[in-house]
Amino acid sequence: MQNALAQTPNGYEHSSSPVRTPRTTEFEAFSLVTRELTSALENSSPDISRLAKALHQNRRLWGLLAASVAEDQNGLPVDLRARIFSLAEFVRVQTSAVLTNGADGKVLIEINQSIMQGLDGMGQT
Repeated sequence: MQNALAQTPNGYEHSSSPVRTPRTTEFEAFSLVTRELTSALENSSPDISRLAKALHQNRRLWGLLAASVAEDQNGLPVDLRARIFSLAEFVRVQTSAVLTNGADGKVLIEINQSIMQGLDGMGQT
């Protein structure tokens, strides 16, 4: 019996996986989408299908973010929420310009990287 108890995992032992927070989830989502965008835009003659998919995912992420900051119960300061919403609108317009006019998509990557820096910095004390 003692041997069986010794082999039973202790539910209170420290887990090797990090705790997920909304901030880390957002960071990971931006990281994934930004990697896809970067990869799709790296080639001098990008694969249009791959680029369209990456742009769609980025626009979708920003749409979710815009919806979140538009909610009354969102805890961010009103001015920050307004700036994020404005960025989401810029991303929407710029994405269309990339798809229809061949505009430079690198600005979308730069915006995402700035957001990721902010998300990463917010978790540090």
